[in-house]
Amino acid sequence: MTVTGDTARLAGMRNEYAADLGLSEANLAADWHTQFARWFAEAVGARLTEPNAMVVGTADTAGRPSGRTVLLKEYDPEGFVFFTNHGSRKGVETLANPYASLVFPWFAMQRQVVVAGRVEPVDRAETEAYFASRPRGSQLGAWASTQSRVIDDRAVLDAGYRAAAERFAGVESIPAPPHWGGLRVRPETVEFWQGRASRLHDRLRFRRTATSPGSAGDGGWVVERLAP
Repeated sequence: MTVTGDTARLAGMRNEYAADLGLSEANLAADWHTQFARWFAEAVGARLTEPNAMVVGTADTAGRPSGRTVLLKEYDPEGFVFFTNHGSRKGVETLANPYASLVFPWFAMQRQVVVAGRVEPVDRAETEAYFASRPRGSQLGAWASTQSRVIDDRAVLDAGYRAAAERFAGVESIPAPPHWGGLRVRPETVEFWQGRASRLHDRLRFRRTATSPGSAGDGGWVVERLAP
């Protein structure tokens, strides 16, 4: 491999994480939802830019992956919810291969949360309730954009927006498009990653245990420490 100036600079790009920060089993919450709520509140309190931004990874039926950043809009013990056009790449891929990963990259706090689990659509009432809370411009944008499809130029998108604005002129409550809705990632693992000195990071993972045949519930959770 040819060593270029950029290569040399990249090789030296690193931040040494604080030695006094850590995540131990003793100070971990009893469940992943409580721990996530705690860290999310701290990320909001630290005034991070869009602390609810997360990288969503999906894959098609051939296993070819894709990723993009979206905004978390709901979370509870059942999982994490975001909203999208179901005809988008992530929408199509989760329909065909209903699993996804999520990464919350809270770099400024030397933290990340990594989630993996099954994807399912939220019910229509939940979608409509969230859509009603969006700014009108975002509502029109959802009608205007054929998300992830190739278009000739920006003019196509602008024309679609104008058409949507005309269609709903005088309509106080714009309905959610039938092709648009929420997706919930029901976690099977939730990892809390805290940067430490010398790259010996703390990684504590909640893992859903297998449900035994004929039993009710999800079988519970275990906490595992992962090597960095």
